[in-house]
Amino acid sequence: MPDRRRMLHAIEAIGAVLIFALFRALPVGWASALGGVLARSIGPRLAINRRALKHLRRALPETSEQEAQRILRGMWDNLGRVVAEYPHLDKYQVYARDGLVEMHGAEHIRAQGAPGKRAIFFSGHFGNWEVATLSVTQAGLGVAELYRPANNPFVDRLINHARSVIGSELVPKGSLGARRMLAAMKEGRHIAMLVDVKSNDGIAVPFFGRDAMTSPSLAVFARRYECAVVPVRVDRLAGARFRITAEPPLDLPRTDDADADVLAIMTQVNRVLERWIREQPDHWFWLHRRWPD
Repeated sequence: MPDRRRMLHAIEAIGAVLIFALFRALPVGWASALGGVLARSIGPRLAINRRALKHLRRALPETSEQEAQRILRGMWDNLGRVVAEYPHLDKYQVYARDGLVEMHGAEHIRAQGAPGKRAIFFSGHFGNWEVATLSVTQAGLGVAELYRPANNPFVDRLINHARSVIGSELVPKGSLGARRMLAAMKEGRHIAMLVDVKSNDGIAVPFFGRDAMTSPSLAVFARRYECAVVPVRVDRLAGARFRITAEPPLDLPRTDDADADVLAIMTQVNRVLERWIREQPDHWFWLHRRWPD
């Protein structure tokens, strides 16, 4: 790494550690509220907000200007809260009574713990997406979780330190990660992944009426290992509280045409994401470059 880049990464990391420490020192509700205030005050003023607005208009063209601005303020608020909640992931006990999480559809998760069962649990950058995997690990299931490493390796270590309380094995995306995920499946463990990001080496799958490059790995794993594919949605309620909904496993095609099956499975997955986003558009991360420009 060039010295200049290393220095910039070190400065970013110091700032991230200080912010992490500040949020950790506050009660989770206060930290979440502060993160939301900061993000919704600053985010809409940034140039990158125009990208989010473009994506929103592309996906939901019927949205009025006033409603679009409300959605984007909500997106920034949610993003700021997610950042502030990272130091407090240990506070989220999904199956505890009177906790910070309402759990619905737990039977669809626990059913995958039966001997010989394998499952892929998927979600998107929706609500606090880090909470989704807690519903699986805290049900006692072994999980390998696919993630995209942060560009700054120091910040990546900090984020993964916060994620360590989730109890999943963190597997970075890439060729080595794919091999590790295959090994985890062979070991009888389950997979958790976020499936709403652009994949340049993926396949074209419809998303809000336009083709979006989508990783086929979920469908490939599901088809090869006869996995159940379980959608797990996280809705933000008031403040730092959430409702997790595990939906019934998707009804997957299994024919002799592997390519057609993979496309059909990923089309189903994208339709699930579309439904979630249409119902709560301010919960989704509109900054992703999901479609070709």
